[in-house]
Amino acid sequence: MSEQPPLGVRSTINPATIAAGLRITACTGQHIGDRAEQQDRVGIFTSRRLPDSALFVVADGMGGKTGGAMAAQQVMSTAKNLFAEYSVGESIEALLTEIVREAHLVIRLSALSTEKEPHSTIAALIVQPHRADWAHVGDSRLYRFNAGKLAGRTTDHSYVEQLVNEGKLDRKGASSHRLSNLLTHALGTSKQPSIDFDSIDALAAGDTFMLCSDGLWHYFTDQELALVLDGFPPRQASERLIQIARERAGGGGDNCTVAIVRMEPVEATRPGRGPLILSNTQPPRY
Repeated sequence: MSEQPPLGVRSTINPATIAAGLRITACTGQHIGDRAEQQDRVGIFTSRRLPDSALFVVADGMGGKTGGAMAAQQVMSTAKNLFAEYSVGESIEALLTEIVREAHLVIRLSALSTEKEPHSTIAALIVQPHRADWAHVGDSRLYRFNAGKLAGRTTDHSYVEQLVNEGKLDRKGASSHRLSNLLTHALGTSKQPSIDFDSIDALAAGDTFMLCSDGLWHYFTDQELALVLDGFPPRQASERLIQIARERAGGGGDNCTVAIVRMEPVEATRPGRGPLILSNTQPPRY
């Protein structure tokens, strides 16, 4: 069966020391799914002002023809620009807040000028020496794993998540609920989005973060995700997750996007090598 290949799988291996004895290995992957347009966006950004830090972002755009893609791209542009302007000593939570607020405003202004109704989710992670901070709006998720176990994940800003929290719906029912894609908060809507924050101030080897759109997490339990991320390096894990999501979608899958970030021992870096970016890796065909 012939199927459109994913838009790309990119591996970024950065041997620079992030914390004592640690480095980042990261990968992003995407598939258009069974949609006519890719409205997800994913990015990995660095800043000359913060050479030992990195920003990872996933955005899932919504809003009809071209509107969703435009909204998600505006999230990427805003995040990249504000991270590049960040000054050492400023609050990371304030930076994440500024990224969300400014992207929200830009999307709203675009809606007025283009007569579209663009909206977007966002999941953003900043890794710096010894710690990681993240924020999200909507149902794009951030998971944290260590030693093959789930250590935590974000809580969706969605109607079904609200029902689960109120005890009116269980997890199994939530996954098949007819209103599972109804969000309570998103960027670009008429109300100011609510932002959830979290952080970890003691990174360790094996800490693994995964940011993804609902086109991926919808097809997995937390335990399944933990097994795949524990069993494969980031690039192979992203390929495997996208492959399984496509199989389980059965021809009705949404855009699928993932970013995997793993803390690894710095001794795994070969001596004398600078940062290595594999930006033209041939994407697998599923």
